[in-house]
Amino acid sequence: MTYYWNFQSVFDNWWALAVGLGGTLRLFIVCLILGMSLGLLVALGRRSRTKAVRWASTAFVEFFRNTPVLVQILWFYYALPILAPVEISPFTAAILGISLNSAAYSAEIYRGGIQSIEPGQWEAAKAIGMNGLQVLRRIVLPQAIRRIVPALTNRGIEIFKMSTLASVVAYVEMLQQGKLIASLNFNPLEVYTVVAALFMIILYPLVRVTYAVERHLSRSD
Repeated sequence: MTYYWNFQSVFDNWWALAVGLGGTLRLFIVCLILGMSLGLLVALGRRSRTKAVRWASTAFVEFFRNTPVLVQILWFYYALPILAPVEISPFTAAILGISLNSAAYSAEIYRGGIQSIEPGQWEAAKAIGMNGLQVLRRIVLPQAIRRIVPALTNRGIEIFKMSTLASVVAYVEMLQQGKLIASLNFNPLEVYTVVAALFMIILYPLVRVTYAVERHLSRSD
């Protein structure tokens, strides 16, 4: 069977993909900041001496790591307004689903990095009068972050790609706009090929930058 590729209708609707790209970048930036920040807090919560905080942090991680992001987004969009007197927009539902899921995975990355620091450094810092927060901020976290840069980079890439799941609640991002173009012109292969190419064009330079950062950090150790 011969298939004749025709990208003209995709290029004619470049503005729709540009709008979708703007929505994707907006969602990515918000979810990246929230996911990474909340992940650090949850990781610290899992190391808390307070049993209730430790239990709640562990439950958070296990729940959001072991349920699909797509289901989480759908639940926030359809079920949360039933349980609480609030209206949830597609953007908000996508933020909640992707950010909380990413926070759960990021928390384990942070926790692994913190635990990789030798116990002797904790003891030495406390011996010179530092409290727990000072030890974390001045001694442990700077070293831990350097060690987990590759894992955090992969997490950021996953967040960017997970933005496509927001299309399930009709949030305007690249995949959603691609579906619209494909439904109007009956050319899904061409549309999704262009969408995939746009993701590659955006992510590959970011990946190369992170490789450079990793090499710099390894040389400075």
